[in-house]
Amino acid sequence: MPCFPWLCFWLTQWRCLINRCLLWLGPSRAVSAVSLRRSCHRAFPIVSRVRTRAKPSWVREELLALAARDPAMSCRRLADIFNRRHMSDSRTVGKSFVATLLKRHRADILQRRRELKRRTYQSGQPNRVWGVDGTGKTDEKGTLHFLLGIVDHGTRRCLTLDALRDKSAISIVRALCDAVERHGKPSAIRTDNEPIFQSRLCRTSLALLGIRHQTTEPHCPWQNGRIERFFGTLKAKLDRWAVADRVALNASLSVFRIWYNHVRPHQHLQGRTPIEAWNRCDIRRRPIRRAWFEAWDGLLQGEYLQRQDQPQKITRLSA
Repeated sequence: MPCFPWLCFWLTQWRCLINRCLLWLGPSRAVSAVSLRRSCHRAFPIVSRVRTRAKPSWVREELLALAARDPAMSCRRLADIFNRRHMSDSRTVGKSFVATLLKRHRADILQRRRELKRRTYQSGQPNRVWGVDGTGKTDEKGTLHFLLGIVDHGTRRCLTLDALRDKSAISIVRALCDAVERHGKPSAIRTDNEPIFQSRLCRTSLALLGIRHQTTEPHCPWQNGRIERFFGTLKAKLDRWAVADRVALNASLSVFRIWYNHVRPHQHLQGRTPIEAWNRCDIRRRPIRRAWFEAWDGLLQGEYLQRQDQPQKITRLSA
């Protein structure tokens, strides 16, 4: 193959010499050297010696998984994310490689996206990560009360839902210590970057308790999605319920916490309630008690099923 470019060159030079001789006989018989060069390239294509080493299979799998997780991600961004992960291992990809890979495995990416949408959530172990956040509720007098919520990530159980006296770091630490005393110590808690959670008192208290403090990135509430989803369920009911003061608000919140933990079945827990997931109850067993729960003038209602391996009991089924 290396001799073909030189052969084409000498054939072109020889044909040019013949064309000059033919020009004496007539210009119509002359053939351009450009057309001859093009015909030679078509007949004898130049093969490049530069060859790239094939990427490992795990590189393609990781890129396809990233593309399936975020459909709006461009090829350049996929390459940047992969290079940031594996730059220390000298494993890099280019945007052209990513574009070719996505084009060839388009059907595979669509199948992966369907599987991600159809996946079922499996409840985890309790007391691994707690989601902590706050919201507000205005009473009939126009006073805004700060609500603190704590949700266990593995079982979705609401551990704390109280209207605090004030929005301060000492109140947060006191409520957190009460939750640890009642339910045990978690491995980590996850909060946003609000100043009360980033205060020196809060960080020092968590360090003394041996609890890791995880913080979300700014303007990314979905990174603490369990507590945000819980507040969505709470506000859908609480916005339609009027309270007189903080005492009445705390009483209403305790009833809501009972309804959420013991009565309301959760979709991502395969139809179980958070307290059943917390206690690892076997829902295939026959319940020992059934009762209809109704509170907040019908805003909170459902069937309560008490099971043998469920130690917590509802003492008040209506409010």
